[in-house]
Amino acid sequence: MINTLTPTEFPNPDEFEPLDFLVVAPHPDDAEIGMGGTIMRMIDQGMRVGVLDLTSGEPTPQGSMETRIRETAAATAVMKLTWRGNAGLVNRALENTIEARVRIASYIRCLRPRWLFAPYHHDAHPDHLAATLLTEAARFQAKLSKTDMPGPRHHPERLYYYFCIHLRLAVQPAWIVDISDQWERKMAAVRAFESQMITGRPTTPPTLIDRIRHEGEHWGRLINRTHGEPFDTKEPLAMSSLRDLL
Repeated sequence: MINTLTPTEFPNPDEFEPLDFLVVAPHPDDAEIGMGGTIMRMIDQGMRVGVLDLTSGEPTPQGSMETRIRETAAATAVMKLTWRGNAGLVNRALENTIEARVRIASYIRCLRPRWLFAPYHHDAHPDHLAATLLTEAARFQAKLSKTDMPGPRHHPERLYYYFCIHLRLAVQPAWIVDISDQWERKMAAVRAFESQMITGRPTTPPTLIDRIRHEGEHWGRLINRTHGEPFDTKEPLAMSSLRDLL
């Protein structure tokens, strides 16, 4: 299903330098919550990072299209993303269809990221589960020949998974990124989504903001840092050096 709410045009691959990383998010704010610090750490290191939101995220109890557009722009500015787009798929009705798969694959072909990031593959939210299946299928679809999809054939080298889940799971990540230096900016990007994080939410601790902070501290403690973000992979990690291990 394609939404009529101004889906982003596909970039012209002849005029767009390939991304290093593309984060696929079911809704605006998922990328910020799940791996906002890592995104900014990668950008701080000179990498080109994009976010593809699959839906507008609306309707929500305290939000509106105008509010969500404004909040997404504010979070994008905080993170200094190279590119951000919206696939125009329908919130609360995200499905792993051929039409949606081809649409996401078309973004991949035009943006040509080296790596993809998708939501963790175990969740209670149907949109998140569909987003993961769509990203996995689109990664394969993007390399097909003899197709009318825009852009050249492209197959991202790796697909990794970030945690923005609606289950209280004791997960065991494959690795954790140190985001101590990016933590305050991550929280500024998260708070930019005021209609989702603050307005109308319970104020008795632990608030939603408290829980995000506690999780960041938990993952940081496991690597002897102040804050961290966890990731998972289905494929083995390849390393050329152990120098960066904490």
